[in-house]
Amino acid sequence: MERPQLEEVPVLSEKEIECILWAARGKSSWEIAQILNRSENTVNFHIKNVMRKLDTGSRTVAAMKAVSLGIIELEEAVSAAEVSSGDD
Repeated sequence: MERPQLEEVPVLSEKEIECILWAARGKSSWEIAQILNRSENTVNFHIKNVMRKLDTGSRTVAAMKAVSLGIIELEEAVSAAEVSSGDD
């Protein structure tokens, strides 16, 4: 009996991980750009790279796949979202 082949986990850059983590937290590219002090185009560049590396067609699926592959942790996304939604 053959065992299913394990999916190879792509290597993401630090900025790609930051961007997809914020996307998993529900932030738009504009919001991520404000948080990371980058341009919206730069954020979109990183997210598109993540989508390409993870072979997905959307940022939402890329975020879900990043969680399932262990690239980002869902608890990180949830706890940070709770922190960022606090009163300012």
